[in-house]
Amino acid sequence: MYNNAPHRVLDFQHRTPGNLRAFVQAKIRNLRSGSSTEVRFSSTENIERATLEDHEMEYLYSDGDMHHFMNTENYDQIVLDAESLGEATNYLTQGTKIQVQFFEGAPIGVELPPAVELTVVETTPELKGATASNSPKPAKLETGVTVQVPPFVKEGDRIRVDPSKGVYLERVK
Repeated sequence: MYNNAPHRVLDFQHRTPGNLRAFVQAKIRNLRSGSSTEVRFSSTENIERATLEDHEMEYLYSDGDMHHFMNTENYDQIVLDAESLGEATNYLTQGTKIQVQFFEGAPIGVELPPAVELTVVETTPELKGATASNSPKPAKLETGVTVQVPPFVKEGDRIRVDPSKGVYLERVK
């Protein structure tokens, strides 16, 4: 909690400059508005920890910029807009289970699984005999996002992608 609003720490550094007092330089993001700021905390300052509730939700469908999710425990449904989901919209397919974080009953953030399985819908064909050049090629996935994949990946293949970095992990059999 910072300025009576929940924030997420994006990056921090503990600094002890010469003979001055130590402090922590932190980059934080407001979970309600999405704005990022840099703040400096003294080493003796106490920070209140925001209590967030995590609920497993299943992605159902999208209608325009609105994305519908269902709680897997009590079957309640919520709607999140594309802005609050951010890059997560590039990796959502029907049935994907994600963790949604709630603060005071309102959804404020999502956490994708460490790997998602998606189908390649468009990529260039592999060149015959070009085994020496193992340079990656772009592949468009079923959600519309493009990732770099090895040359042996073909259209129609299922691949596993790390959604936090947007990188290819492996081909799914």
